[in-house]
Amino acid sequence: MVRLGQNFLADPNLLEAIVRDSGVGPDDIALEVGAGEGVLTERLADVASRVQVIEIDRDLEPGLAPVIARPNVELIWDDAVKYDLGRLDPAPTIMVANLPYAVATPVIMRTAFELPTIRSWHVMVQKEIGDRLRAEPGSKTYGAPSVLIQLTGTVRQVRKVSRTVFRPQPRVDSAIVAIERTGPGPDPATRKLVRAGFAHRRKAMARSVDTVFPGTKEAVREALESLGLDPGVRAEALPPDRFAKLSGMIDLGSHDDR
Repeated sequence: MVRLGQNFLADPNLLEAIVRDSGVGPDDIALEVGAGEGVLTERLADVASRVQVIEIDRDLEPGLAPVIARPNVELIWDDAVKYDLGRLDPAPTIMVANLPYAVATPVIMRTAFELPTIRSWHVMVQKEIGDRLRAEPGSKTYGAPSVLIQLTGTVRQVRKVSRTVFRPQPRVDSAIVAIERTGPGPDPATRKLVRAGFAHRRKAMARSVDTVFPGTKEAVREALESLGLDPGVRAEALPPDRFAKLSGMIDLGSHDDR
């Protein structure tokens, strides 16, 4: 059965390729979310200084016993979506994981914003999620996750992954996505604006933001105009750097983020 939305990798060659392509080395503290059966954890432990693993499914504990016993592996039984990432000590430098599909996006976002020490991500995700993260303005898949992660780093698809390498076989395609950090990522004000801008993507951005933060429509329109943009533009037409500039011109601080 699929435990909590996780499909287990069953191809040793692919596992080796994931670790090799990630560039993880002896100076790295590697973070993995979703230990599964420990096959990726074991390979990471062979090359990294330390491996920190967050796993929620206690039913996996008996099978993970040999991996947990390794001196450079720390297994944290918790929900990665809720766990206080600031408690990770030492702070991780790289993330390598076969992410459970159901939590892939929030986990990537949280680690990007809350763990500035991570320089790169090399993660297996549902192909649709990978497409969203690297989507360009104007495309159907371009949205808040695209903007937020692209303000953090460069995103590329390393390889498509066949369904046949998983056990049990999922109903969706997968891909390995690499993210190389280029900066600290968007500040809280920018994150707030991006999410509000895409909250109602069929509406003009000013109207969408105003729906989330009432009374801000004119401020958004004026900010857009000051940047030489159409005040009636939709969020999906704006490149990531425009959101960063706009957030410094629009004060959403006095409004509740709903």
